[in-house]
Amino acid sequence: MQQLMWFRSDLRTQDNTALIRAMSSGATIALYLVTPGQWQRHDDAPSKVDFWLRNLAELSKALAALNVPLLVRHCHDWSEAPVQVAEICHEHGVSAVHVNEEYGINESLRDQQVCAYLGQQAIAWHSHLDQLFFKPGSVLTRSGGYFQVYSQFRKVCYERLHTSLPALIALPKAQTPLAISSDAIPETVEGFAIPSDSLRLLWPAGEEAALQRLARFCDEQVIYYKDERDFPAKPGTSQLSAYLAAGVVSPRQCLHAALAANQGEFDSGNPGIVTWINELLWREFYKHTLVGYPRVSRHRAFRLETEAVPWRHAPEDLAAWQEGRTGLPIIDAAMRQLLETGWMHNRLRMIVAMFLTKNLLIDWREGERFFMRHLIDGDLAANNGGWQWSASTGTDAAPYFRIFNPISQSQKFDPDGQFIRQWVPELAGLNKRDIHDPSALGGLFAPAGYPRPIVDLSRSRERALAAFKNLSAREVPA
Repeated sequence: MQQLMWFRSDLRTQDNTALIRAMSSGATIALYLVTPGQWQRHDDAPSKVDFWLRNLAELSKALAALNVPLLVRHCHDWSEAPVQVAEICHEHGVSAVHVNEEYGINESLRDQQVCAYLGQQAIAWHSHLDQLFFKPGSVLTRSGGYFQVYSQFRKVCYERLHTSLPALIALPKAQTPLAISSDAIPETVEGFAIPSDSLRLLWPAGEEAALQRLARFCDEQVIYYKDERDFPAKPGTSQLSAYLAAGVVSPRQCLHAALAANQGEFDSGNPGIVTWINELLWREFYKHTLVGYPRVSRHRAFRLETEAVPWRHAPEDLAAWQEGRTGLPIIDAAMRQLLETGWMHNRLRMIVAMFLTKNLLIDWREGERFFMRHLIDGDLAANNGGWQWSASTGTDAAPYFRIFNPISQSQKFDPDGQFIRQWVPELAGLNKRDIHDPSALGGLFAPAGYPRPIVDLSRSRERALAAFKNLSAREVPA
């Protein structure tokens, strides 16, 4: 009897647990569901959907080399998934379906429903750990709960990794060809605009492109990661997040590449490599949080008392932030980078998120939604975790009184103004002292056409401190 491999956010053939298990169990066919209604509900960015489709086309070629046909089916959302998957199984005599686990509330519900529906028809369901090092629920506090503090979570993960390092899974051998043709991969999906050619060039599709990017980073840059990762004008980060989010590269592949560059050491050796491994564990931490505290999938604050923050309804300020015209150069440069490239440097994500939630006192959910609608690497767990960290509403979040000053952040992390000049060209003529705060020059000297700051940083900081100080310590019921 045949096996079905259902691809979701795991668009690769190498080191793919479910694919290997399927192919070792029998003749395998693959399936991908195009679900535009679901993607719109999840605020998935057009650039991300395009990235999925381009990677799906590359995946189809890689599967063809293994003689695994890839079928593509269209349905509006995941409510139709049980029937769609079952129909494929009946049509091709499939006895078992293999998937890699996914962790949002909607993803978990979808899989439960498909599993139950297939079970009624005597079709087996096999769900595999793949996009994490450790199964959620297996890394717990001494009292049996999910961790709320990253450093404690990381310590336990390191202990586990030292004793049982997750192994890379070898690429399976090609199977005997099947008399089933692969489907054509759609180039577009209705409701999602096609991104610019320049954006596509920044994010080439396919496992080979992802692994080349990983190898180049580990060969040339990772040893400097701790020192250079906060400077947006430098090529200090891996820019692998889009590939990780789509599953074009696995976290195990990243970990093994880092360890190879660090003579097998996790928490000693080169500080840059150790820092990057810690970032992989932050990703892990936020996915575990998604499972342990499912309210964060429902647009709820992790710290429930912060639901009472009196967020401002300020549509004009929100639009200025979204469009990169706040009058604060580092904020505007970062937002313009996001709009044009589908990506934003991580230090800048924190700066713009704290500006929105603290200086503008606008609900973090507005920022979370806007990011998801534009990020090519949009990932529910990481995006929600990052926004709630910056807003001081999340697990292990920044304390509410820690509020970044965007001008001093700009002076520290873009000291020459190189990043600002790239993305806010109307300021390119300013020297490296004035470019961080053109408003200080006064109207006569500030560049024409560049707006004055939409908010006073000092007064808005006091407003945010007062809003958070006045919160009741009593938690709201979940």
